[in-house]
Amino acid sequence: MNINRCCACLANLASHTRVLPVVLVVIFLAALGGTSAAHAQIEPLTNRLVGDVGGTIYATQSFVRSHANDTTVLPYLFADYGRFFTRVDTFGVKTLALGYGYLELAGRASFEGWRANTPALIGLSDRRTPVPLGLSTFQQTPYGVFIANAFVDANKSRGSLFEVSYVAEFKLGQASIFPQVGFEHRSAKYSNYLYGVTTAESIASGYTVYTAGASTTPILGLGMDLPLGESQWFINLELTRKWLSSSIYNSPLVTRKTQDFGLVALSYRFN
Repeated sequence: MNINRCCACLANLASHTRVLPVVLVVIFLAALGGTSAAHAQIEPLTNRLVGDVGGTIYATQSFVRSHANDTTVLPYLFADYGRFFTRVDTFGVKTLALGYGYLELAGRASFEGWRANTPALIGLSDRRTPVPLGLSTFQQTPYGVFIANAFVDANKSRGSLFEVSYVAEFKLGQASIFPQVGFEHRSAKYSNYLYGVTTAESIASGYTVYTAGASTTPILGLGMDLPLGESQWFINLELTRKWLSSSIYNSPLVTRKTQDFGLVALSYRFN
């Protein structure tokens, strides 16, 4: 791999997709690792599967008017294979070593799109599901895990999504508990495409014209890994709540100020 060329490409991506905030976070995390490089323990890249693989029931609370909550059965993957990784809904390739982890090229499996296929949404256009692509880093430090993601929607909105989160780990008997805190920031383009109402849609639907601005959403989560006896099988549980920004919940298409997510998975742990 040509390191200089790779760095130039990433810098070009950042300038054209407005992901400067994640670059600053990455530099900060790299500084943490670089300050005491001898103490930075990066997981070695191995050409074998390491992590949890199984199936999950994933529940998402809808906040779009007249849309029901969604429950889906999906594969559960929180694993690495060499430079390739999958973290539930985020996947990609590890590139340059950075601090306590790597700079990554990443994508996100999004479920934010919706169809205007109910009587309450007649006159509105369908919202295509975003295709977030960009940069990420997973920093497994002695103080917990720091995660930063910076994505641009390669689909209709062309807006940006920026996330930062911190995950700690505590033991409770044989179980591992993972409290999480963080926030996500959507650009005005990203938010407005999903939750805005254009003049034409207002005339056709009767809803007030609405332009959603940029939004910042706090997030709290709690996860648990529970081993099944002495085997390599685990029950994985996760519950997350988001507090929606006023630029989203003030939309006439939105009916809630919070959104909850949950999953229950059965997985096998590869070491």
